[in-house]
Amino acid sequence: MQKTDIISINEIKNVIDTFYEKVRADDVIGFIFNDIAKVDWEHHMPVMYSFWESTVFGTGNYTRNAMTPHFVLQEKIKFTAAHFERWILLFTTTVDELYEGENAATMKMRAKSIAGIMEMKLKG
Repeated sequence: MQKTDIISINEIKNVIDTFYEKVRADDVIGFIFNDIAKVDWEHHMPVMYSFWESTVFGTGNYTRNAMTPHFVLQEKIKFTAAHFERWILLFTTTVDELYEGENAATMKMRAKSIAGIMEMKLKG
């Protein structure tokens, strides 16, 4: 079956839902979300949809500072390079499993860039 590109919020939601299912079950980073951050998934998922819709399509729907909650979390756990590497691996493989095309490539590129910037800022 040929994959299609990410063309709307529906594909964004599919990527994010699938990605976070993997994250929650992951043995490297799952505990950060489940046990330390204790993510309220019902609240978190719409925020992530908005963030990624803005990131991929430039909608401007996301107006928060994405770093703020991560700085708070950094007080509870020191993020390591392995955490960021696993996040990127799970994210990019999820996109690759589901979609291909220009927007899919953009989403993966931006995820890598965001993770790199976040890692740099969190480590000071």
